[in-house]
This record gives sequence, structure tokens and C-alpha cells, in this order.
Amino acid sequence: MLTPSLSPIALAGALAMTSSVVLLGWALLSRPSAAVTQARDNLVRGIDLHTAEGRRRGSGLAGLARGLTPSGTVARLDRLAATAGRPAAWPVAKLVAAKLVLAVIAGLLGAVFAMGKPGTLTMLMAVVVTVVAYYVPELLLKSRGQERQQAIQLELADTLDQMTIAVEAGLGFESAMARAGRNGKGPLAQELVRTLQDISLGQPRRDAYLALAERTDVQDLGRFVRAVLQADAYGVSIADVLRVQSHEMRLKRRQRAEEKAMKLPVKVIFPLILCILPALFVVVLGPAVMDIVDAFNR
Repeated sequence: MLTPSLSPIALAGALAMTSSVVLLGWALLSRPSAAVTQARDNLVRGIDLHTAEGRRRGSGLAGLARGLTPSGTVARLDRLAATAGRPAAWPVAKLVAAKLVLAVIAGLLGAVFAMGKPGTLTMLMAVVVTVVAYYVPELLLKSRGQERQQAIQLELADTLDQMTIAVEAGLGFESAMARAGRNGKGPLAQELVRTLQDISLGQPRRDAYLALAERTDVQDLGRFVRAVLQADAYGVSIADVLRVQSHEMRLKRRQRAEEKAMKLPVKVIFPLILCILPALFVVVLGPAVMDIVDAFNR
């Protein structure tokens, strides 16, 4: 009795699925022990290591992926990771590897599908799916960064109010920042604590404040940092700066809320026209149309 042989397309699909699943699992799940990972992330967060130790740890699939990825893409991922707060589960090396692995998976599956049903549309769909899969980790990271920026923007006015009260009570600016960082629980409090840690490690205050604005990439926070730096350079009272900035942030938050409220009627028009009005017309005009049809049929 002869055993039926697999077709080349099925064999290629099976090999592609097996190798891609193994590569994806290794790239996303392989990591050292939890204690080593936590200690290393705390020491080198935001720092690109170029030492022999860093090169040794970057070998394997992560090193190969970084070598195959353009430097501009790696730099863009690094900026997006900084904006997203550098999540410990999403280091840049793992993101680079995930981009290539997902693209390889999508490309292989698209090639198998195209060989089964050859055609221009099939090839186009395979290319589009491959490109989308390549940018999926980047899109997820960007989405998380935008959510973090919105949270910082919402917390900024209240945090400045706390710092204003603390400064007017006699505390210094950095002490007020430390108190706001300890009392807060959101991403802005984490960034304030990170800035104070940078200053305590010897980084100049101006550089630490500018790094805060660059990491978060929030326009209102950047404006506040520049106001603080100007006040420090020209000897302006920091309490007055905090009071003015707090009032301005609250005013802008109210204006943004009013802007969203004014946009709401325009956004409601399309669901209203497409979903609600047809059902309303059916309910209201349906009986009248049926009566008119019965009248003409008699």
C-alpha cells in the first residue's frame, strides 16, 4: 500500500509555519532570569551599550535582526520606546527581532497562499500583509506612547498645583518635584522621579530637564521645562512661574475639553444617518407605505 506524498506547496507551508513559530517564540519569550533582567534594566534603561558585554548579549537572533535592520529604524524604535516609558517587556532588541520575525511569517504564508492561488490580487495581498506585519510592533509601541502622552497631559495641571503649594509653603523646586513624584502614581510622577535620579547621579539640571521634555515629547511639559530654565537663568521667582504655568495648563485642558465637545456633533452625524435614521424611517413610514400599497392593490 503506497503512502500518499505531500504536495510541494503543503510541505513548504508546513516548514514555514514550524520554523516561524519556533523563531517567534524564541524571539519573544527567551530571556535570562527575572532578577538579572530587572537589575540590568534598572542600570541601563535608556542607555545604548556598545561594550563587549553588550555586543556579546546582543548576539544570536537579536544581533542578527539588529544587523539586518537599518539604523534609522532602530533609532526610531528607540525614540518610540522612550516615549512609551521604555516598557520592560518591550526592549528595543526584542522589538527589532519581532518586526523581522513577523515579516518573515507573513511573507512565507503569503508566498504559500500565492502559490496555491496565483494571481495579481493574491500577490498584492501577500505584499500588503507582509508590510503590515513588519510595522505591527512599531504601531503598538506608538499607540502605547500616545496613551502615555495623553495621561501626562491630563496629570500636568494637578501636578503643577501640588508643586505650587509646596513651593509657596517653603520647599525648594526639586523638593516640591520629589513630593509630587512620591504622591503621584501616573507616568508623569515616574518621569519626575527619573529626572531627580538623573540629577542625583551627577547630570546637570538643565540637561536633566531637557531630557525630561525630550523623553515625554509632550508639548505642554516641554513649554513648562523651558519656562523653568528661563526662570533659573534670569532669576525669576519659581513660585510665580509655577502659578502662571498651572493656570495656563488648566485653561488649555478646559479648551481641549470644549474642543472635543464641539467635535462630538459632527462625529455623531454619520452613525445617526447610517444606523438610526433608516430604522426610524422604517418604523414611522412602514405602516403608511403598507397602507398605500394595499390601497393601490384594491
